[in-house]
Amino acid sequence: MIKPKKSLGQNFLIDNNILDKIIKLSDLSNTNIVEIGPGTGNLTKKILTQKPKSLILIEKDKSLVNLLKTEHSFCKDIKIYNEDILKFRLEDKIKKNSIVIGNLPYNISSQILVKLIKFNKWPPSYKKLILMFQKEVADKILSKYGSSSFGRLTVLSNSRLNIINSFNVSPNSFYPVPKVSSTILVFEPVINKDFKVKKITNLEKVTHVFFSKKRKMVNKAFKEIFSKPDEVAKKIKVDVTLRPNQLSEIEYFKITECFEKKL
Repeated sequence: MIKPKKSLGQNFLIDNNILDKIIKLSDLSNTNIVEIGPGTGNLTKKILTQKPKSLILIEKDKSLVNLLKTEHSFCKDIKIYNEDILKFRLEDKIKKNSIVIGNLPYNISSQILVKLIKFNKWPPSYKKLILMFQKEVADKILSKYGSSSFGRLTVLSNSRLNIINSFNVSPNSFYPVPKVSSTILVFEPVINKDFKVKKITNLEKVTHVFFSKKRKMVNKAFKEIFSKPDEVAKKIKVDVTLRPNQLSEIEYFKITECFEKKL
Protein backbone atom coordinates (compact mmCIF):
# COMPACT_ATOMS: atom_id res chain seq x y z
CA MET A 1 0.00 0.00 0.00
CA ILE A 2 1.16 3.54 -0.82
CA LYS A 3 2.22 5.39 2.33
CA PRO A 4 0.29 8.68 2.67
CA LYS A 5 2.41 11.83 2.87
CA LYS A 6 1.56 14.13 5.73
CA SER A 7 3.28 17.05 3.96
CA LEU A 8 0.69 16.81 1.15
CA GLY A 9 -2.25 16.40 3.53
CA GLN A 10 -3.02 12.96 2.13
CA ASN A 11 -5.98 11.08 3.60
CA PHE A 12 -7.21 8.48 1.13
CA LEU A 13 -10.96 7.87 0.96
CA ILE A 14 -11.47 4.11 1.34
CA ASP A 15 -15.15 3.77 2.34
CA ASN A 16 -17.04 2.15 -0.55
CA ASN A 17 -20.40 3.43 0.66
CA ILE A 18 -19.17 7.03 0.65
CA LEU A 19 -17.48 6.58 -2.75
CA ASP A 20 -20.78 5.27 -4.15
CA LYS A 21 -22.70 8.12 -2.52
CA ILE A 22 -20.39 10.68 -4.17
CA ILE A 23 -20.81 9.36 -7.70
CA LYS A 24 -24.58 9.27 -7.25
CA LEU A 25 -24.63 13.02 -6.61
CA SER A 26 -24.69 13.69 -10.35
CA ASP A 27 -25.08 11.86 -13.65
CA LEU A 28 -21.46 11.32 -14.70
CA SER A 29 -22.12 9.25 -17.82
CA ASN A 30 -21.02 10.85 -21.09
CA THR A 31 -19.84 13.91 -19.12
CA ASN A 32 -16.46 15.64 -18.92
CA ILE A 33 -15.03 15.10 -15.43
CA VAL A 34 -12.10 16.70 -13.61
CA GLU A 35 -10.85 14.98 -10.45
CA ILE A 36 -8.60 17.00 -8.15
CA GLY A 37 -6.27 14.91 -5.99
CA PRO A 38 -7.24 11.38 -7.08
CA GLY A 39 -4.64 9.85 -4.75
CA THR A 40 -4.64 6.07 -5.09
CA GLY A 41 -7.56 6.22 -7.51
CA ASN A 42 -10.39 4.76 -5.40
CA LEU A 43 -12.85 7.40 -6.56
CA THR A 44 -11.35 7.39 -10.07
CA LYS A 45 -12.33 3.73 -10.52
CA LYS A 46 -15.90 4.51 -9.45
CA ILE A 47 -16.08 7.45 -11.87
CA LEU A 48 -14.90 5.24 -14.74
CA THR A 49 -17.75 2.76 -14.09
CA GLN A 50 -20.11 5.60 -15.08
CA LYS A 51 -18.48 5.87 -18.52
CA PRO A 52 -17.65 9.61 -18.60
CA LYS A 53 -16.91 11.34 -21.90
CA SER A 54 -13.47 12.37 -20.65
CA LEU A 55 -11.55 12.43 -17.37
CA ILE A 56 -8.80 14.82 -16.29
CA LEU A 57 -6.82 13.83 -13.18
CA ILE A 58 -4.65 16.40 -11.38
CA GLU A 59 -2.27 14.91 -8.81
CA LYS A 60 0.80 16.53 -7.23
CA ASP A 61 2.42 13.33 -5.90
CA LYS A 62 4.67 11.82 -8.59
CA SER A 63 4.52 8.30 -7.14
CA LEU A 64 0.71 8.37 -7.23
CA VAL A 65 0.77 9.72 -10.79
CA ASN A 66 2.90 6.74 -11.82
CA LEU A 67 0.43 4.40 -10.12
CA LEU A 68 -2.53 6.03 -11.87
CA LYS A 69 -0.79 5.93 -15.26
CA THR A 70 -0.02 2.22 -14.82
CA GLU A 71 -3.57 1.35 -13.77
CA HIS A 72 -5.29 3.39 -16.49
CA SER A 73 -2.86 3.08 -19.40
CA PHE A 74 -5.58 1.30 -21.39
CA CYS A 75 -8.00 4.27 -21.22
CA LYS A 76 -7.47 6.82 -23.99
CA ASP A 77 -10.01 9.31 -22.56
CA ILE A 78 -7.97 9.97 -19.38
CA LYS A 79 -5.42 12.79 -19.15
CA ILE A 80 -3.22 12.74 -16.04
CA TYR A 81 -1.36 15.86 -14.96
CA ASN A 82 1.43 15.71 -12.37
CA GLU A 83 0.74 19.26 -11.16
CA ASP A 84 0.02 21.36 -8.10
CA ILE A 85 -3.65 22.31 -8.50
CA LEU A 86 -2.99 25.81 -7.09
CA LYS A 87 -0.49 26.50 -9.91
CA PHE A 88 -2.25 24.49 -12.61
CA ARG A 89 -4.02 26.51 -15.35
CA LEU A 90 -7.27 24.63 -14.92
CA GLU A 91 -9.44 27.21 -16.65
CA ASP A 92 -7.42 26.68 -19.85
CA LYS A 93 -7.69 22.87 -19.71
CA ILE A 94 -11.24 22.25 -18.49
CA LYS A 95 -13.85 21.26 -21.07
CA LYS A 96 -17.34 22.72 -21.41
CA ASN A 97 -20.01 21.50 -18.95
CA SER A 98 -17.49 19.63 -16.83
CA ILE A 99 -18.12 18.31 -13.33
CA VAL A 100 -15.24 18.90 -10.90
CA ILE A 101 -14.84 16.32 -8.14
CA GLY A 102 -12.25 16.32 -5.38
CA ASN A 103 -11.34 14.90 -2.00
CA LEU A 104 -9.36 18.06 -1.27
CA PRO A 105 -6.31 18.23 1.00
CA TYR A 106 -7.52 19.98 4.15
CA ASN A 107 -4.62 22.45 4.22
CA ILE A 108 -5.41 23.98 0.79
CA SER A 109 -9.14 23.25 0.34
CA SER A 110 -10.18 26.91 0.81
CA GLN A 111 -7.57 28.08 -1.71
CA ILE A 112 -8.78 25.53 -4.26
CA LEU A 113 -12.39 26.66 -3.87
CA VAL A 114 -11.39 30.33 -4.25
CA LYS A 115 -9.42 29.43 -7.40
CA LEU A 116 -12.57 27.85 -8.87
CA ILE A 117 -14.69 30.87 -7.89
CA LYS A 118 -12.19 33.25 -9.53
CA PHE A 119 -12.46 31.84 -13.07
CA ASN A 120 -12.21 34.78 -15.50
CA LYS A 121 -15.06 33.60 -17.70
CA TRP A 122 -18.41 33.39 -15.92
CA PRO A 123 -20.48 31.26 -16.08
CA PRO A 124 -17.47 28.94 -16.07
CA SER A 125 -16.81 25.80 -18.09
CA TYR A 126 -17.83 23.63 -15.15
CA LYS A 127 -21.50 23.03 -14.34
CA LYS A 128 -21.04 21.45 -10.92
CA LEU A 129 -18.49 21.10 -8.12
CA ILE A 130 -18.52 18.08 -5.78
CA LEU A 131 -15.86 18.80 -3.18
CA MET A 132 -14.75 17.39 0.18
CA PHE A 133 -13.76 19.78 2.98
CA GLN A 134 -12.86 19.56 6.62
CA LYS A 135 -16.23 19.96 8.37
CA GLU A 136 -15.11 23.16 10.09
CA VAL A 137 -14.38 24.77 6.69
CA ALA A 138 -17.67 23.49 5.22
CA ASP A 139 -19.53 24.99 8.18
CA LYS A 140 -17.97 28.38 7.35
CA ILE A 141 -19.10 28.11 3.73
CA LEU A 142 -22.63 27.13 4.85
CA SER A 143 -22.89 29.76 7.60
CA LYS A 144 -25.25 32.75 7.59
CA TYR A 145 -24.26 36.32 8.43
CA GLY A 146 -24.52 37.03 12.10
CA SER A 147 -22.97 33.70 13.07
CA SER A 148 -19.42 33.52 14.42
CA SER A 149 -18.28 31.29 11.53
CA PHE A 150 -19.44 33.71 8.81
CA GLY A 151 -16.41 35.04 6.95
CA ARG A 152 -14.57 35.71 3.69
CA LEU A 153 -15.12 32.22 2.33
CA THR A 154 -18.87 32.52 2.87
CA VAL A 155 -19.05 35.84 1.02
CA LEU A 156 -16.87 34.69 -1.89
CA SER A 157 -18.79 31.42 -2.27
CA ASN A 158 -22.19 33.13 -2.23
CA SER A 159 -21.13 35.64 -4.88
CA ARG A 160 -21.01 33.02 -7.61
CA LEU A 161 -22.14 29.62 -6.32
CA ASN A 162 -25.26 27.94 -4.99
CA ILE A 163 -24.88 25.03 -2.58
CA ILE A 164 -27.36 22.35 -3.64
CA ASN A 165 -26.36 19.38 -1.47
CA SER A 166 -24.16 18.37 1.46
CA PHE A 167 -23.46 15.45 3.78
CA ASN A 168 -20.92 14.67 6.49
CA VAL A 169 -18.26 11.97 6.27
CA SER A 170 -16.84 10.11 9.27
CA PRO A 171 -13.06 10.13 9.90
CA ASN A 172 -13.21 6.31 9.73
CA SER A 173 -13.89 6.56 5.99
CA PHE A 174 -10.24 7.53 5.40
CA TYR A 175 -6.76 6.06 5.61
CA PRO A 176 -5.03 7.29 7.66
CA VAL A 177 -7.92 8.28 9.96
CA PRO A 178 -7.88 12.09 10.33
CA LYS A 179 -8.61 13.81 13.64
CA VAL A 180 -11.51 15.75 12.13
CA SER A 181 -14.80 15.03 10.36
CA SER A 182 -15.34 15.94 6.71
CA THR A 183 -18.22 17.29 4.65
CA ILE A 184 -19.07 16.94 0.97
CA LEU A 185 -20.53 20.10 -0.58
CA VAL A 186 -22.13 20.26 -4.02
CA PHE A 187 -22.12 23.65 -5.77
CA GLU A 188 -23.57 24.99 -8.99
CA PRO A 189 -22.31 28.24 -10.58
CA VAL A 190 -24.92 31.00 -10.89
CA ILE A 191 -25.30 34.53 -12.17
CA ASN A 192 -26.10 36.37 -8.93
CA LYS A 193 -28.39 39.36 -9.62
CA ASP A 194 -27.14 41.06 -6.44
CA PHE A 195 -23.50 40.70 -7.50
CA LYS A 196 -22.57 43.63 -9.76
CA VAL A 197 -18.86 43.65 -8.89
CA LYS A 198 -16.67 43.94 -12.00
CA LYS A 199 -13.71 41.93 -10.70
CA ILE A 200 -14.02 39.10 -8.19
CA THR A 201 -10.47 39.88 -7.02
CA ASN A 202 -11.77 43.19 -5.66
CA LEU A 203 -14.31 41.37 -3.48
CA GLU A 204 -11.40 39.22 -2.33
CA LYS A 205 -9.39 42.34 -1.39
CA VAL A 206 -12.28 44.05 0.42
CA THR A 207 -13.25 40.99 2.45
CA HIS A 208 -9.60 40.47 3.38
CA VAL A 209 -9.45 43.97 4.87
CA PHE A 210 -12.72 43.57 6.76
CA PHE A 211 -12.19 40.07 8.14
CA SER A 212 -8.59 40.71 9.16
CA LYS A 213 -10.22 43.01 11.73
CA LYS A 214 -13.08 40.67 12.59
CA ARG A 215 -13.23 41.62 16.28
CA LYS A 216 -13.38 45.35 15.55
CA MET A 217 -16.20 47.54 14.29
CA VAL A 218 -16.29 47.85 10.49
CA ASN A 219 -15.60 51.60 10.66
CA LYS A 220 -11.89 50.67 10.94
CA ALA A 221 -12.02 48.78 7.62
CA PHE A 222 -14.00 51.59 5.94
CA LYS A 223 -11.29 54.07 6.93
CA GLU A 224 -8.63 51.80 5.46
CA ILE A 225 -10.15 51.48 1.99
CA PHE A 226 -12.09 54.73 1.47
CA SER A 227 -10.97 58.38 1.51
CA LYS A 228 -14.47 59.43 2.66
CA PRO A 229 -15.58 56.41 4.73
CA ASP A 230 -18.56 58.05 6.44
CA GLU A 231 -20.06 59.19 3.13
CA VAL A 232 -19.72 55.73 1.60
CA ALA A 233 -21.25 53.99 4.62
CA LYS A 234 -24.18 56.43 4.62
CA LYS A 235 -24.72 56.04 0.85
CA ILE A 236 -25.05 52.24 1.07
CA LYS A 237 -26.72 52.31 4.51
CA VAL A 238 -24.15 50.27 6.42
CA ASP A 239 -24.01 50.53 10.21
CA VAL A 240 -20.29 51.04 10.88
CA THR A 241 -20.64 50.01 14.54
CA LEU A 242 -21.26 46.39 13.50
CA ARG A 243 -18.59 43.66 13.38
CA PRO A 244 -17.57 42.14 9.98
CA ASN A 245 -19.61 38.93 10.50
CA GLN A 246 -22.75 41.05 11.07
CA LEU A 247 -22.78 42.48 7.53
CA SER A 248 -24.58 40.48 4.84
CA GLU A 249 -23.09 39.20 1.59
CA ILE A 250 -25.09 41.83 -0.31
CA GLU A 251 -23.58 44.60 1.84
CA TYR A 252 -20.09 43.31 0.99
CA PHE A 253 -21.01 43.34 -2.70
CA LYS A 254 -22.13 46.98 -2.38
CA ILE A 255 -18.99 47.96 -0.47
CA THR A 256 -16.89 46.39 -3.25
CA GLU A 257 -18.87 48.22 -5.95
CA CYS A 258 -18.01 51.49 -4.17
CA PHE A 259 -14.38 50.39 -3.86
CA GLU A 260 -14.27 49.81 -7.62
CA LYS A 261 -15.64 53.32 -8.21
CA LYS A 262 -12.88 54.69 -5.93
CA LEU A 263 -15.37 56.43 -3.69
